[in-house]
Amino acid sequence: MTRPPALALFALLVSVLTACAEQRGPVVLGMAGPLEESRGVASRRGAELAMREINAAGGINGDSLFIRFADDRAEGSRAAAIAQSFVDNDSILAVVGHVTSGAMLAAAGVYDGRLTALATAASSAALTGVSPWVFRVISSDAKNGEDLARFASRLGKKRVAILYENDAYGRGLADNFRRAFPDSVIGLDPIASDGAGAEIYVDWLAARRPDLVFVAGSERSGVRLLRAARQKQIAADFLGGDAWTAVANEPAAEGALVGVPFTSLDPRPEVQTFVNAFRTAYGVEPEAKAALAYDAVRVLADAVRAAGRDRARIREWLASRTGTNTFSGVTATFAFDSTGDPVGQAVMMTRISRGRLTVAERGAR
Repeated sequence: MTRPPALALFALLVSVLTACAEQRGPVVLGMAGPLEESRGVASRRGAELAMREINAAGGINGDSLFIRFADDRAEGSRAAAIAQSFVDNDSILAVVGHVTSGAMLAAAGVYDGRLTALATAASSAALTGVSPWVFRVISSDAKNGEDLARFASRLGKKRVAILYENDAYGRGLADNFRRAFPDSVIGLDPIASDGAGAEIYVDWLAARRPDLVFVAGSERSGVRLLRAARQKQIAADFLGGDAWTAVANEPAAEGALVGVPFTSLDPRPEVQTFVNAFRTAYGVEPEAKAALAYDAVRVLADAVRAAGRDRARIREWLASRTGTNTFSGVTATFAFDSTGDPVGQAVMMTRISRGRLTVAERGAR
């Protein structure tokens, strides 16, 4: 039965209005990380600050931004389950995270072909090219390890001991440091993630007397190791990767070197604007994971603003950010290469002084 022209026109109008209505309302992003840990708390705060600033400036194409948070506890199986729940939730347009490398590696296959994930602090080299739907705002451990090794060499260090946590982050960073360091590596040993047995390693260091100890591990193991080294009066310098940003608050870490993507003491005006806003909101200065999450939210907000509420177009928009088509963030001005890794990010070398990461050497940005 053919509808009368007026009725057909009315049905078409209702269909159009319904479709338009479905495109209004909050713009929803997912975010996953170990939200109860210090690195997760910092990441969530950075993301929430970006969300509030975006909404205060009018939102995304007139609609407010909302972030749905999930705690993956840095566990692979939990991260994969959360990824599946994000994929199945049609309102979620893209994901900020995951924060840790192991979690992101576990979740990457779930997102592949269905939902864009923009990792924040997941730096494992194994993530490079893992999926066309996975991007990140932190540089790869392959690059970071090389940068840290060259920095150690420029400091005149000749005998280095390497300690690493036996996970995706620790193994990758340690291996790339070892391959890039031009002089003698006198030890390459795994340490427990909670720092158990730190005293045994410190006794070994006291006997072998390296002039630098490179540690590819987390804040938790780092603090215990540094305390034991201070008690034993180890003379060597200690150098950690970006996972060491939070050890600055530990008195035993005074003088330690840390390679980071961000420090609140970076004098660039955009950085200081972010630092002041973060300090006002939370009463503390932001560390790298907060800045990375802040940049990731703003990148995805730009993607939705330009590409609309279409998951595939959001991915295509991120993939088009190449060459000089860059994003200017508080961590760096960067684009993406064909594998989803950022181009323009570099490690900034810092030294801990009175609980703060002071700039020791700025990477090329």
